[in-house]
Amino acid sequence: MKLLRKNTPRWIIFLIDITICVFSVFLSYLLRFNFSIPTHELTSMFYYVLPIILIVRTITFIISRLYAGIVRFTSTKDAERIFLVIFIGSTSFTAINAITYYFLNNIFIIPFSIIILDLVISVFVMTYSRFLVKLLYLEYVNPSGNKENIIIVGTNELAHTVKRTFDNDVTMKYKVVAFIDPSGQNNGNKYEGINIFSSEKLSALIEKHKITSVVFATKFASSEIKNNISDICLSYNVKILIIPEASKWINGELSANQIKEIKIEDLLERDPIKLNKDNIEKNTIGKVIMVTGAAGSIGREIVIQLTNYKPKLIILFDQAETPLNDISLELEEIFKFNDFKLIIGDLTNVKRLEYIIERYKPSVIYHAAAYKHVPMMEKNPAEAVLTNVLGTKTLANIANKYNVERFVMVSTDKAVNPTNVMGASKRIAEIYTQALGTVSKTRFITTRFGNVLGSNGSVIPRFRAQIENGGPITVTHPEITRYFMTIPEACQLVLEAGAMGNGGEIFIFDMGKSVKIIDLAKKMIRLSGLIVDKDIKIVFSGLRPGEKIYEELLNNKENTIPTYHSQIMIAKVIEANFNEVNEKIKNLISAVSTYDNYKIVAQMKQIVPEFISSNSVYEKLDNNKN
Repeated sequence: MKLLRKNTPRWIIFLIDITICVFSVFLSYLLRFNFSIPTHELTSMFYYVLPIILIVRTITFIISRLYAGIVRFTSTKDAERIFLVIFIGSTSFTAINAITYYFLNNIFIIPFSIIILDLVISVFVMTYSRFLVKLLYLEYVNPSGNKENIIIVGTNELAHTVKRTFDNDVTMKYKVVAFIDPSGQNNGNKYEGINIFSSEKLSALIEKHKITSVVFATKFASSEIKNNISDICLSYNVKILIIPEASKWINGELSANQIKEIKIEDLLERDPIKLNKDNIEKNTIGKVIMVTGAAGSIGREIVIQLTNYKPKLIILFDQAETPLNDISLELEEIFKFNDFKLIIGDLTNVKRLEYIIERYKPSVIYHAAAYKHVPMMEKNPAEAVLTNVLGTKTLANIANKYNVERFVMVSTDKAVNPTNVMGASKRIAEIYTQALGTVSKTRFITTRFGNVLGSNGSVIPRFRAQIENGGPITVTHPEITRYFMTIPEACQLVLEAGAMGNGGEIFIFDMGKSVKIIDLAKKMIRLSGLIVDKDIKIVFSGLRPGEKIYEELLNNKENTIPTYHSQIMIAKVIEANFNEVNEKIKNLISAVSTYDNYKIVAQMKQIVPEFISSNSVYEKLDNNKN
């Protein structure tokens, strides 16, 4: 068995293949002449047929390097390759026959029956011999008794591809013992002798077969089913594996090494969004688009998605030079997109912004630049106002001055009944752009959504780092909940809302169900193969300044109007008078110059009466109002 463990020298494989060719010719003649080969045919075979076949086969084997594959890794692709090489050789024999027929008085030097028989026998024996070696290797070197039992979720072609990947990769110690059909339509059927079950049978299968891993190999399972299956797996300490998108497969083939353990982001993803791509393309194709905050999580994704809709030029505006450079390299090298312009700048620099917009004449501006961290802005209200309020006001005014078609602002659910400076600053920006829209030709549109997965400073990367460091995980409050959305999903809806808006709307997105943060922490611990409170502890650190226990997408006085998109609604809000709002914001910006935090926040509360500070030093301002 030591021989099976080593890579056989390539010249030995080559000699075996040539030997098979000789055997195939003999067997073809025996079958052709009913195991009684006439003497003259035997002579012809030795002097003409066999030398020609061996010369042609040798040339085709060397050119195709048929002998170069590792036999114990033989797959269906190798079988296809063997057939192709043998077929090319057999076609050459037919060509040789045509030549001899023309030049040697109507004589076929190789009988056609021999060519056909040789083709069939050679392909069969060469393929069978390779798979036989592979089976011997699997049985004696990597026996099934040493393998871990796994279940594949899915019964479509993708699931079958995953099974073949496991079967063909002898380095993987996995044995597929069952398929799970989330739809239940194939329950009771079999695939390659393996039973298909409904998801209700998963617990029993895990216990019966001592399952160590479950592989998600379907795109058709809803997020609810995916989470139900994952909860069952985690309760049994079973690993959950996923496969990458087909675009990331190596040379169009799935490699077993690409099958990885699932991440919490995969479980929080929702069902795919259906977009009105025609509407978005109409709003983008052939136009100059400007994206502020282009180096941030949301801005970057908006830029990437815009590349699919054939813009004339994308202006990437940000003040962070390194991330801006990084996305430029990504656009060029990965997305092969070069129609963009990088601009470093400050949103409050009026002359700089006027120069940019006058020169490039953007038709649409996606305004994603903002300070977003609640505790940081609670300590620095002046900076929150300068960037989130004055920056938005400056950009909106210039967009209005130069008749930009659309101005789409990215807001946050923290702007609803704000309890912190950051949320209040974003609400003021919403109020201003809406009010400006009443006196402007530019369509000012606001999009409002909750937390996005994987954004800079979000809770998931922080929890992951805490787990890697051995814990504890810090949760601010046992009852705290948040809405989550993936960055691509949020940006898809931003583009959709930006295209459908007529101006003045605040679009809110269906964020699904809110997630209890302590449950999120527990699931992340279990996904890491660890035990809650034993391996990793969870501690409560207390609410941070300005932090809410529950986030909202609407305040008490807002209602929603449905749109043609089921996941996008319009918040009905009371329109503010532009002159009044403008005057109040001027007073707020004047207060900023004093850098008196209490004075600044007091001015913010005048503009946003529902701004009630929570767990903050500014609570005394609310008490004074009472």
